[in-house]
Amino acid sequence: MTAWTSDELDKIGTAEELQIASLRKDGTLRSPVTIWVVRVGNNLYVRSVNGRTSAWFHGVQARHEGHIRAGGIAKDATFVEESASDINDRIDGAYRTKYRRYAASIISHITSPGARSATIKLVPRSTRS
Repeated sequence: MTAWTSDELDKIGTAEELQIASLRKDGTLRSPVTIWVVRVGNNLYVRSVNGRTSAWFHGVQARHEGHIRAGGIAKDATFVEESASDINDRIDGAYRTKYRRYAASIISHITSPGARSATIKLVPRSTRS
């Protein structure tokens, strides 16, 4: 499995937003969607604020692969659902810390049970399949 470099983790992890485009079943990329991204340790995570019903989240379910862009880094990625409660607690903390300048009501949406159920770990891929 490919790992993020320190430079990629730093640049993507500190970026305000991330562009995510999932692969369709036919291998073409969907239009990118802008979302928040957080770093926890040596991993990067995104969530659907609207939970599992959002269009972009449905898109990542088709092939669990796509392309991301943030902090000057563009990379093919695999999308892995993260459901571990302890990891999601740490992701909640990362969202609260990174985006604390936003209203508490906004943060409460990204840390809600619905959003937690739509947590994706971004794993770098060396080539697009």
